[in-house]
Amino acid sequence: MREFDPSVREWMDLEQPVSPELERDLDNLVTLNRVFGSHALVRSFLRRHLDRSRPWRILDLATGAGDIPRMIATWAREQKIEVTIDAVDFQPSTLKIARARSAAFPNIAFHEGDIRSFGRDRIENTTANPNALSSNQEVASPAWDVVLCSLALHHFSEEDAVTILRHAATLSRRHVLVSDLRRCAAGTLGVDLLTAVWMREPMTRNDGRASVRRAFSFAEFAELARAAGWRDFRHARKFCFRQAMELHFL
Repeated sequence: MREFDPSVREWMDLEQPVSPELERDLDNLVTLNRVFGSHALVRSFLRRHLDRSRPWRILDLATGAGDIPRMIATWAREQKIEVTIDAVDFQPSTLKIARARSAAFPNIAFHEGDIRSFGRDRIENTTANPNALSSNQEVASPAWDVVLCSLALHHFSEEDAVTILRHAATLSRRHVLVSDLRRCAAGTLGVDLLTAVWMREPMTRNDGRASVRRAFSFAEFAELARAAGWRDFRHARKFCFRQAMELHFL
């Protein structure tokens, strides 16, 4: 069963100044993203769907330290694909670190905001892309070609996770990729061992163990998408107890 208490927040989500502890935790998250497949997952997704025929606008929700936008910008430069990236997070201190680390990437813009609603002020009211939602409700027209959200939904209640998935669909013209941890006994044991023998910093240890217990199971993750009105989406288990869902408007 999912262990989620909205009154208990992960330490990285608490209001705090920039500190060595926060920077070490973000460093650990970047390493985990690189080693355990988050970067590879996003690269593979973009490789299948982006080309040189046009510029692409990408939105990264809950960007954290901004390592995924930096990875995308580097990959796109190597592939000679033009991209502009908007990266969103609600935590000012985390964004300050992300901006400092991304100074060499002028095509990345960071924004402080709530991923449940970010972008509504940038788009017009019109009928949703018919492939996005199963209802005929009036929603905002898509503003980005690609919307990404990595390792964030477990921070939210089921209701808020559904809101985020529904909102991501309204923001995207073409492609959505949402990935997260997959709750299972083996994953819980793996994170407990990882934070006992390698990444033992207090914030990483606390948040890593909390995250895997707050994560959604494979079946629960798919149910969130269906509750958000997603249809014809792809859902797959990924390396090292992760999972991903794709939605395409073609």
